[in-house]
Amino acid sequence: MGYNDGVKYHIWTIGCQMNAADSQRLASALERLGCLPVAQPEEADLIVLNTCVVRQSAEDKVYGRLGSLKPLKERRPERIIGLMGCLVGVHDPVPLRRRFSWVDVFLPPSQPGPLLDYLVERGLVDEARALEETESRRRSRVQEGGFLLPLQERGRLVSAYVPVVLGCSHACTYCIIPYRRGPERSRPADEIVAEAEALVAQGVREITLLGQIVDRYGVDLLPGARGGPLSLAGLLRRLHGIEELARIRFLTSHPSWMTDELLDGVGALPKVCEQIEVPVQAGDDQVLARMQRGYTAADYRRLVARIRERIPGASIATDVIVGFPGETEAQFQRTYALLAELRLDKAHIARYSPRPQTLAARRFPDDVPEEEKERRRKALDELQAEIAGEINARLLDQTVEVLVEGRDRKKRRWWGRTRTDKLVFFEDEGDWLGQLVNVRITWAGPWSLIGEVENEV
Repeated sequence: MGYNDGVKYHIWTIGCQMNAADSQRLASALERLGCLPVAQPEEADLIVLNTCVVRQSAEDKVYGRLGSLKPLKERRPERIIGLMGCLVGVHDPVPLRRRFSWVDVFLPPSQPGPLLDYLVERGLVDEARALEETESRRRSRVQEGGFLLPLQERGRLVSAYVPVVLGCSHACTYCIIPYRRGPERSRPADEIVAEAEALVAQGVREITLLGQIVDRYGVDLLPGARGGPLSLAGLLRRLHGIEELARIRFLTSHPSWMTDELLDGVGALPKVCEQIEVPVQAGDDQVLARMQRGYTAADYRRLVARIRERIPGASIATDVIVGFPGETEAQFQRTYALLAELRLDKAHIARYSPRPQTLAARRFPDDVPEEEKERRRKALDELQAEIAGEINARLLDQTVEVLVEGRDRKKRRWWGRTRTDKLVFFEDEGDWLGQLVNVRITWAGPWSLIGEVENEV
């Protein structure tokens, strides 16, 4: 393995959309330095694990995968193992170095620099190119010529994630993200627009703007500083002008930061999809206060009403945590009743998992039994399946616009999403990748739809 051979790399990713975006950017940086992707870790000279620790189940998967890499390292000691993401965090990973001695390099979230430096030290990549790449990312600017997709995604990727806010400063009591990803930082608007333009030039038709609280985009930027507008609505307006860009989405929102300006912008800009992801987390005010969410259940009801008033036909998705410390059956029932009342399009239900360093883990005992957490999760899942099924059934015999993102190899069905984020499958012999098509819905379930192509949009 040497510079002239081309380092073969493999990246394994678990977690949120931000992790997926970080892995994509790492792959792009590696390929700029001459590295080559491989499908299996056994084939790789360099293996990177991009990790999630938002819940214990995700962290356990990471530990399992780390353990499986130890024999690979022992068989080929020159093989490089990198650990990236929220397990590493933004602080000194000394305890991790002691625990996982077979890991060579540790990368904080969204920071490929330590790995690039390591490859230079080992003489595996061109030093001048690596320094240029590191400096570009240190200054948080797009490389000359725009963001280049990894080889495996060029000409195939229809929908791409674009991080616009890194980190978070809100500090909900249950959330480990501020401790692992650091404080909130908005990327300059000029950089985001340049990246979006580069993605579109490579065939991407849809972008999703990412932030832990995406509505807070620009709050930390001074007026006019480095090209940054003062609001997410302003950024959406700039991106809307990119000609070949067909759709724009954004997530995740926060009830306290979703402004009428943003909602009106979604309604007024045709390319911005009528899809809002705004977590409620609980339907009981005491639980919300212990979570430090900053709003009440009544506030959330009013927000949903505002969304539906300003964006007719919008889909609304939410997140809910069950079994938060101290949550009684009566408090859980208030959450159940809220979801039953609001009838949202999607609800992602998770069991509470205490996370080290968080205020909830330090202040509140994890006193809801695991079997009770699971019972509550299943109850909400069943409720949401019923609601989603009824919402989707209204689309039977209706024609919807679908952006086609791929083809199922086994069933040979094309798949894509509507503007309101409904997953649609259809069979057709044509090449529909990246196309907007009208599909008449012939079958509707709670999680997906099936239809027939009518015509290209």
